[in-house]
Amino acid sequence: MRIGTAISYAGGFADSVADIVELEKAGLDIVFVPEAYSFDAVSQLGYVAAKTERVQIASGIFQIYTRTPTLTAMTAAGLDFVSDGRFTLGIGASGPQVIEGFHGVKYDAPLGRTREIIDICRQVWRREKVVHSGTHYSIPLPPEQGTGLGKPLKLINHPVRERIPILLASIGPKNVALTAELAEGWEPIFFHPEKAAEVWGASLAEGKAKRDPSLGELDTFVGTALAIGDDVEGLLDHLRGMLALYIGGMGARGKNFYNSLAQRYGYEAEAKLIQDLYLDGKKDEAAAAVPKELIRAISLIGPEGYVKERLAAFREAGATTLVVNPMLPGREARVAQVSKLRELVS
Repeated sequence: MRIGTAISYAGGFADSVADIVELEKAGLDIVFVPEAYSFDAVSQLGYVAAKTERVQIASGIFQIYTRTPTLTAMTAAGLDFVSDGRFTLGIGASGPQVIEGFHGVKYDAPLGRTREIIDICRQVWRREKVVHSGTHYSIPLPPEQGTGLGKPLKLINHPVRERIPILLASIGPKNVALTAELAEGWEPIFFHPEKAAEVWGASLAEGKAKRDPSLGELDTFVGTALAIGDDVEGLLDHLRGMLALYIGGMGARGKNFYNSLAQRYGYEAEAKLIQDLYLDGKKDEAAAAVPKELIRAISLIGPEGYVKERLAAFREAGATTLVVNPMLPGREARVAQVSKLRELVS
C-alpha cells in the first residue's frame, strides 16, 4: 500500500509544504492539494513540485465545471512537466453549492461531462489535433456557434507523458461505475472497509467489465485519519465536526451525496438526525449525533496492534493508497506517525 496525505484548504501553506518535505524523507508517496472555494490548487501544486524531489503530487480535486476540458488537459500537462512526471489529475463534480453558489455556473450532467473531459484530455496529451463532438463539448466550436474561424489544433509542447493518471472522486453508483471504467484511480470518501463491497461492489464490477486493460488495475485512494498510540482514543471525537459538516451541511435535504452514503452504510436514522440538527443551526448537537462506530470504522486511530488489524481490513476491501491525516500535533509527531505507518504497511 502507498501512503499519501493532503494539504489543508486554509492557512499555513508554507508550513504544510515544509511538513511534506520531511514526510517525503519518511516515505510519503503522494500529496494532494485540494481546491474547493479556497485558493486555486494549480499554483500551490507548482510550489510543492519545486520543493520536493520524489513524492507524487495530485489535484484533490479540480472540479469539472469551470475549466474547459482542454485547459484542464493543458494544466495537467504543465504540472506533470514541472514535476518531472509526478502529477496525477484528480477531478470530480464537486456539488451544486460550490458550482452554482460560488462560481455561478450551472451544475448539470456530471457523468456525461466527465466522460467527455477524459476523452479530450487524453487527445491533448497524445498531441492529436483535438476534435470532439459531444453532448456537452464541441471542439472546434461549430461555425454556427462562433466566428467560424476555429480549426483543430494540437498541444504545442511535448508532454512528459502521453497518459497522465486520472483519478476520479466519486461515491454515487453511476459515477463509481464510470470511474472503474475510465480512470486510473478512484477516490471515495469516508471509506468503510466492512461496507465497501456492499455499497460499491456492483458499481465497480460494472465499470471494470468495460475497462480498457491498458489502464491497469484501479488504484483506490482512501482518506483516513491517523493516530497510532495507546492514548489516542479521544482523537476520534475530533472528527465529529467534519463528518457532521458533510453528512449534515453539504447540500440540502434530499440532495446531499454524503448523507446518502451514510444511509447506505446503514445509518439511516442517524444521518437524518445529523442533517436536521445541522440545517437547524445546531452544529454541536449534529456533531454529537455522529456514531462513534462510524468514526472508528473509517479511521486508523488506536494502538499499533489495532491499527495493523484495520490496515488488513482496508487492504482486503481494495484500498491501495492510504491518504492519511496525521492527528497528533507537531511536525515531528506527524513524521513519526507516517514512518510508523510505513513500517506497518511494508
